[in-house]
Amino acid sequence: MDPKANPNAISQPPPPTVPSPPSAQPPLHQSDADEEDDSVKQLNECFSVYLSLQDCLVNTNRNWKSCQKEVQALKACNEKRNNDKRK
Repeated sequence: MDPKANPNAISQPPPPTVPSPPSAQPPLHQSDADEEDDSVKQLNECFSVYLSLQDCLVNTNRNWKSCQKEVQALKACNEKRNNDKRK
């Protein structure tokens, strides 16, 4: 209703909006996260060692030299896991 046409008219608020249903598409970068999750899942028993390495990298501003203890521990864990698979 045009308020200029009838100055005594009360303007009404716009109708409430109905939220759209969530889309079926995954959020942006979801596939990247899924790939990373799959990589981490493959570590199995080395998962805690991997997380220790990630923590070290975060705490040292991604300085790999400072995290060699964790790198070597992850390497040893993976080698042990691969050797156990072959048996």
